[in-house]
Amino acid sequence: MNPEQITVLSSLGLAFTLAMSILLLTLPRRLALLPILLTACYMTFGQQIVAGGLHFTILRVLVLVGCVRVLVRGEFHRLQWLRLDTMMIAWVVAGVVTYTILWGSSDAFVNRLGLAYDALGLYFIFRLLLSDLNDVVRACRLFAVALMPLAVAMVFEKLTGRNPFYIFGGVPEITSIRDGVLRCQGPFGHPILAGTFGAAWVPLFVGLWWQGTKQRLLAGLGVISAILIALCAGSSGPVATLAAGILGCGMWSLRNSMKTVRWAVVIILLILQVVMKAPVWFVFARVNVFSGSTGWHRANLIDQTITHFWDWWLLGTKETFSWGVWGGDITNQFILQGIRGGLLTMILFIAIVVVSFFAVGRAVRAMRATSRRAQLLVWAIGATILAHVVSFLSVSYFDQNVVNWYLVLAMIATVVTVCGRVQSTIRTENSISKSLNQALVEASCTNFVA
Repeated sequence: MNPEQITVLSSLGLAFTLAMSILLLTLPRRLALLPILLTACYMTFGQQIVAGGLHFTILRVLVLVGCVRVLVRGEFHRLQWLRLDTMMIAWVVAGVVTYTILWGSSDAFVNRLGLAYDALGLYFIFRLLLSDLNDVVRACRLFAVALMPLAVAMVFEKLTGRNPFYIFGGVPEITSIRDGVLRCQGPFGHPILAGTFGAAWVPLFVGLWWQGTKQRLLAGLGVISAILIALCAGSSGPVATLAAGILGCGMWSLRNSMKTVRWAVVIILLILQVVMKAPVWFVFARVNVFSGSTGWHRANLIDQTITHFWDWWLLGTKETFSWGVWGGDITNQFILQGIRGGLLTMILFIAIVVVSFFAVGRAVRAMRATSRRAQLLVWAIGATILAHVVSFLSVSYFDQNVVNWYLVLAMIATVVTVCGRVQSTIRTENSISKSLNQALVEASCTNFVA
């Protein structure tokens, strides 16, 4: 048998796949996210079907099933096209084209198509399943429930040094240790990514807490679960992600002074650049929460990327070993965009982040006259984007963490859509009020003349 035709899906993995596929097809829209969330939390990438050189993880199978669902049910009709949607497609297309030209092979094209399938498939399925802020709240509740057993499994791994998810393949049975610290990874591709998966959800659970007393028990359990997952990873990156999310939520009280805050950050960075002997990005070399952290490598990666700008700016580069980068390990999502797709792909990726932040700011201002809880939820989504940005400076996503990222981008798109409805309602009400006032004035004038 051709090795490329071998299926590495076990009977347990097959049963899980069938169960999740059936749920995704049959559940009502308000619960349809659940199968994807469960797959992200509990299934390794070791379970996959390899056919003709194409690798279909269970997550990719569910993307296909999700597309069938939205077509059969006609759920795609509710899609309101946004600028963020266009930017997502432009980023994906740029990545596919540049990487294919760089390597000049059909294998490179197929590889990029797979990542494009993940990105656009997950993003647009989430877009179609989240139509308003109530759906966002429900997604947070579902994830809070899903993370609790995962946190228990991660704690078990921390206590025993054995990963219960190894039975699915793709992850080691024995937990790795660095400088005496157990680095648990659960079903994820790396301990840092395991911790990041949990840490990135803390601000959204805080947003859920802000929605009222009925949500606080589940939100509190979600926060505890997410923090436990982040700490069990035994890595500095998830702790930084966790801190960024909490800091972002805490900035709510300064929401009307964010321009000042941004300038303050710029000034602080400039001051550090002046007083430090090394470039400012070598601050990473000094941030080590756990022993054995590799902050210097991350700072050096930024330094080498700038130094070798002309090597990668057009289409990317095939190798970084000659840069002196440790093992060619690109632990920075922003830099990875440039190395694999050139400056254009990097700029488009950064633009998606920037547009997301601006969307949060506009939505919070637009909702001042409506609901404070809605404002707080939107702010929590913005804090989650901040958490991911900090995470991107220390790791690149290559496992289930893409679910977190594309889901929060879909939440941003939902916020933009809801904000547009709010503004449309306000304009309509103002128009009606203006017409009524004009009619009253005309009636008064008529009575006066009479």
